Amino acid sequence: MLQPILFALLLLAAFGLFTWQVRKIRANILVGRDRDMSGHFSERFNKTLLVAFGQQKMFKRLTPALLHLVVYVSFLVINVEVIEIIIDGLFGTHRVLRFLGPVYDVMMATNELLAVLVIVAVAAFWWRRNHNPPVRRFTGPELRMWPKLDANIILYIEVALMVALLFMNAADIRLHELRREELPGTFPVSRFLAGLLPAGSETALEVLERTGWWIHIIGILLFLNYLPSSKHFHIIMAFPNVWYSRLVPQGQFSNVESITHEVKAMMDPSYEVPAPPVGPDGSALAPTPFGVKDVEDLAWTNLMQAYSCTECGRCTSVCPANLTGKLLSPRKIIMDTRDRVEEKYNSPLIFHPNVYGEEAKHEPITDLANATLLRGKVTPEELWACTTCNACVESCPVNINPLESIVEMRRFLVLEESAAPNSLNIMFSNIENNGAPWAFSPSDRLNWADDLYVAEKATV
Repeated sequence: MLQPILFALLLLAAFGLFTWQVRKIRANILVGRDRDMSGHFSERFNKTLLVAFGQQKMFKRLTPALLHLVVYVSFLVINVEVIEIIIDGLFGTHRVLRFLGPVYDVMMATNELLAVLVIVAVAAFWWRRNHNPPVRRFTGPELRMWPKLDANIILYIEVALMVALLFMNAADIRLHELRREELPGTFPVSRFLAGLLPAGSETALEVLERTGWWIHIIGILLFLNYLPSSKHFHIIMAFPNVWYSRLVPQGQFSNVESITHEVKAMMDPSYEVPAPPVGPDGSALAPTPFGVKDVEDLAWTNLMQAYSCTECGRCTSVCPANLTGKLLSPRKIIMDTRDRVEEKYNSPLIFHPNVYGEEAKHEPITDLANATLLRGKVTPEELWACTTCNACVESCPVNINPLESIVEMRRFLVLEESAAPNSLNIMFSNIENNGAPWAFSPSDRLNWADDLYVAEKATV
């Protein structure tokens, strides 16, 4: 009777702590501007099925994609057994799903084979991370302070979970053999491991089976509460992020609604500009600033993307500006957004991987009241290095769009601060005065055709 009580308290504490962290993250996301993402159900469903569940974009790099697929499928399938463990823990039962018969046999066998494949994949990931890393992607000043340790912690937890699962089953098999009972399920791996366990002490086997059981479930609950502090939170956030990803063609810029109304009024004198929105007291609300200065100026979908980032660095590794030595790193833009929203609003982290140190990407900000995302973390030099080529958007495995945030911050620089580079200011002046980006009078625009005509006449 004691075990169900202890297990219920553990479960309540673990899910309560996780819920507390998720509520803070949700509050951080909702500080962003509202954006209507309703409709297009079938298109969003297909995209989620292909990109989030099907890992479509991962297969641009075959080897890591296959390894990741093994771990991902195992995560989905083996967690079915977690349901059984939770039921057994709460009600004091043992292998409560055995009534499924042949289905249970297939499920247990599949779990064991996947557990072995996970251990192999994790070993490959560990070697790749620690001994043969893609240097440009796994390093960088934008990464939190413990990117290598964070990855290794996850890998060690995954191995511990799989080993605990296998030895729990092995001890259970040995125990049932001693009692001359048949254990429900098929266990191709654990049956081999059972031969390595001592068969003389029933008590020792019970302790070993319960130890494996507790290590497995406690490891899962610890893993759950570690996720919000880790880049592996994308395990959860990838699905809503892909669902709410942009459906417009890549590279299509959004229009500023207020400017659109003004242009329409200029082109059509009969057009009526909508009245400005009013507050609860009936007074007109302050006009919305153009572009993005701080995190609350971003749309909530942009802030959700910040929590969906896998920190894999694929975006930065294909960025032509970054490859030519410029400061821009699309991964840094996304991570800066996440750091800034946690700095200004809620920090949901139990662990603090972005504590400032000697290699920190930013100096500690003491004047939080006047600090902003733009210039506080992201510099104009980074923003103007972007060529808006969409390479980062195309490469992201979970459909994060760093370009949207970059364009919105550049829009603030131009429309609110008139802080565009000199080359752009010259172009703006030419468009205003000449109706074209070039410094030629409109009356001279077709001079090239006259010159061409003269040259052709001369050759006849």
